[in-house]
Amino acid sequence: MSRFDQAKMVMKMKKVQKQLQKEIIRVEAGEGAVAVEINGEMKIKKIHIDPDLIDTDDIAELERWVEEAVKSAISQSQKLAAEKMQPMMGALGNFG
Repeated sequence: MSRFDQAKMVMKMKKVQKQLQKEIIRVEAGEGAVAVEINGEMKIKKIHIDPDLIDTDDIAELERWVEEAVKSAISQSQKLAAEKMQPMMGALGNFG
C-alpha cells in the first residue's frame, strides 16, 4: 500500500470516528424507568431515571435496570462501530 493510500485510509478512519461521535443510541430498561444514551465511541452521554417509574424501596431493582441498560448500550455501540469500520478492515491488512 502506497503512502498516498495509507493517508487516504487514515482520513477515512478519522471521518468514521467523527460520525461515531455524533451517533447517539438510546437504550431503555425497566419499561422506560431507566434510559441510557451512548455514542458510537462507547461514551455514555446521559443516564435518565424516571422517578415516577421506580420503587424507592427496591433500589436493587433500579441497580439491575441501570446495569442492564448500560451493558446493552455498550453492546449496541460496539456493533455500530464494527459496522462502520467493516469496510476498512480488509484494507488494513494491506498496511506494512
